[in-house]
Amino acid sequence: MDLAYTEAEEEFRRRLREWLAAVLPGLPPKPSPDDWPARRAYDTTWQRMLYDAGYAGLHWPVEAGGRGATPTQHLIFLEEAEKAGAPYVGANFVGLLHAGPTVAAEGTAEQRVRWLPPVLRGDEIWCQGFSEPDAGSDLAALRTRAVRDGEDYVVSGSKIWTSHAEVADWCELLVRTDPGAPKHRGISWLAMPMDAPGITVRPLRTLAGSTEFAEVFLDEVRVPVRNRVGAENDGWRVTMVTLSFERGTAFVGEVVACRRTLEALAAEARRNGRWDDPVLRRRLGRLNAEFRALWRLTQGNVAESERTGGVPGIGGSVFKLRYSGARQELYEAAAEVLGAEGAFDLDREWALDRLSSLSYTIAAGTSQIQRNIVAERILGLPKGR
Repeated sequence: MDLAYTEAEEEFRRRLREWLAAVLPGLPPKPSPDDWPARRAYDTTWQRMLYDAGYAGLHWPVEAGGRGATPTQHLIFLEEAEKAGAPYVGANFVGLLHAGPTVAAEGTAEQRVRWLPPVLRGDEIWCQGFSEPDAGSDLAALRTRAVRDGEDYVVSGSKIWTSHAEVADWCELLVRTDPGAPKHRGISWLAMPMDAPGITVRPLRTLAGSTEFAEVFLDEVRVPVRNRVGAENDGWRVTMVTLSFERGTAFVGEVVACRRTLEALAAEARRNGRWDDPVLRRRLGRLNAEFRALWRLTQGNVAESERTGGVPGIGGSVFKLRYSGARQELYEAAAEVLGAEGAFDLDREWALDRLSSLSYTIAAGTSQIQRNIVAERILGLPKGR
């Protein structure tokens, strides 16, 4: 693994920093977390700015509308954007980091032309329809059915934790197209238009009070067969491609954000006198080492991605497993630094982030699922019974 940056990569970083410094002061204030139409407008406006400047889909292949940048350049972009305080992808998350890369890797030429440019421009928002109430992280146990009827699939069932369903135009949807097949087979990956008749969206309020997830109920929704990505009943393999992106580079910016939060916590501890506690200092020091190691692991995963043509490998599961725990530990330390009053003051961003951190060992595949992947696919251990 080469941890050094080339001269061209450092030049890319310099130009990016100049652009961010020029455009960020002109952005409007962030909208209220509860105002989803305004949040969508804010996020898509930023996406359009990235597109016009040539930074949208930076690492996507040129034939998919991207710049064909290397994974290392993408890593630099995520690092510098986070350091500069640039907006996160927000409502564009699923389209840019999950569905779009999956279509670019697995879709037909017609599908890439139809779906990728609107994602890159910020014209269309996607949501993720994977998890189900009775399946949880066991995606292979899904029950949502899709029955072929001519040139359509007729889909019935329900999804939960559907990210950004309230404002989405499309849904990356997993359905069972062969109920008689073993559970890891008989699954297909569909792009479902969210304005189709028969779709009911019910927002879910999280512990932190936000509603970026929803339940989605599907009552004989007709989805054109041409919207299937990959072959019929090959959806499990396509899904593994999607999840490799989700667990590969999707959390890079958050590692940078955690390192900034850790620095802010140390400064706050010095200000309020808690820095005198040697146990707290050791805890913050260990967390600093954790996040430095996670950043090096990220660089290693990116190096592997460059060797394998841009698709993240299963090392993303190692990263996701450790990052989830480290993030929770970070905000437990924040509670110590802030004290009882600050830790539960929901007007403070750190308090909300602490509540959000509790979901990380569940979101994007539970820690138990990640351990199974590491055990079976990296260590070569036998499958559990």
